[in-house]
Amino acid sequence: MTQSPTPSPTPSATQPPAIDALIEYIERSEYSSLPQSAIDAAKIFIFDSIGVGISGSRVERVNEVKAAANLWGQGKQAQVWVTGEWLPASSAALLNGFQIHNQEWDCVHEGAVVHPMATILSALTAYGQREGLSGKDLIHGVIVAVDVATLIGGAVTSGLKFFRPSVCGCLGSTAGICTMLGIKGIELKNALGIAYSQISGTMQSHVEGSPMLAMQIGFNSQNAVMAVDMARAGFSGPHDILEGPFGYYRLFEDDYDLQGFYQKLAHQYQIEEVSHKPFPTGRAGHGTVDALQSLQAEHGFSAADIESVVVHATPLINRLVGRPVKPDMDVSYAKLCNGYIGATALLTGNVTVEDFDDKCLLDKQRLSLAKKFTTRVNDCTDPNALAPISVEVTLTDGRQLAIDMPAILGNPARPMSKAMQIDKFRAACASASVAFSVEHTDKLINSIDALEQIQNINTLIKQMVSPI
Repeated sequence: MTQSPTPSPTPSATQPPAIDALIEYIERSEYSSLPQSAIDAAKIFIFDSIGVGISGSRVERVNEVKAAANLWGQGKQAQVWVTGEWLPASSAALLNGFQIHNQEWDCVHEGAVVHPMATILSALTAYGQREGLSGKDLIHGVIVAVDVATLIGGAVTSGLKFFRPSVCGCLGSTAGICTMLGIKGIELKNALGIAYSQISGTMQSHVEGSPMLAMQIGFNSQNAVMAVDMARAGFSGPHDILEGPFGYYRLFEDDYDLQGFYQKLAHQYQIEEVSHKPFPTGRAGHGTVDALQSLQAEHGFSAADIESVVVHATPLINRLVGRPVKPDMDVSYAKLCNGYIGATALLTGNVTVEDFDDKCLLDKQRLSLAKKFTTRVNDCTDPNALAPISVEVTLTDGRQLAIDMPAILGNPARPMSKAMQIDKFRAACASASVAFSVEHTDKLINSIDALEQIQNINTLIKQMVSPI
């Protein structure tokens, strides 16, 4: 029997319920009041997420999703990135959300364990394209959406059961669309309640390495679009969706503490706390790659010199990527296998989207090296922590090397440089199902840089479609 979560202590007797505080924050938010740091961060992660979504078109399962989506109705409202098919906005949101997350290359808010931009950007661009909204509208919506998604998720003090990127992402996406449209009052409450009634996604797909993990992002992006449409049509939804007897914190999580939620809401923009993913793997595997690259740079050993590798990592990292390597791995499983990720880094010096192509997944040398990896739990007690980790490498000559990683590359404490961000974007565009030329990529980079000046985001989306 599932135990009811322990209610959090209210920081102050004057604090409103969490959902009321969120509603007030959304209603009061104005683009003109946003700090430049939040606007800059939003543009950085819009840029990053567009890149990985473009790259995600290369995944073969995209065609399967398109075939299904075409059965759900036609409409010229929003486009699929890269290939440009026109669909109803809800279906375009689903496709683009799947493309953003299907290679595990999209950004993550580590404190909340929420990949916010996959659900949010796919939903907001689809709705914004249908409604002809501006670049400023998109930036504003993204900032509010990320706050809602990550502050809800960040209040949880227990481990993942449901897939927080999709369930919290749907609520954030709904809030972001309402922000772009200026929806307030009962209509805003209804939209969030309708979204809550649809949120979905469990960790079972993660455990099994199923491609349905990324599809859960797509479903919830679609759900957000439909929730706002239903609310605008006059339909009502439940309102006490966070702390109610069957609200999010009691139904989806085990324990929570809202103290940080109240402290950060409207005071600390969470888009500035998001981490890049330098590598197309689960964030839980990034520390292993980062550590091995650092050790190789310092000591100059090769993959052939490896006797064994032991990764001491947080409980969440062990749970997410501490799985054994298998000879018949699906790509979704391999991206969440610490041994395969680490072996790839040792053999190639990097981890790229091409490293999960079939020929690499069947590479006997890579699979043999992956079996030399062991992932163990360190003394971290936070069930949601993605750092710190330490890595111990034993070489065939008997040398033992070790490194501690309190923060992983891509985290705000160790950010990717602007040059690294652009290199990632260019690599992503070049890896699309229809590769973007250098010239086309340059034009897209320039457009995103000037996002505040775009009056209708249809002009941006057109540049996210390959001209070939």
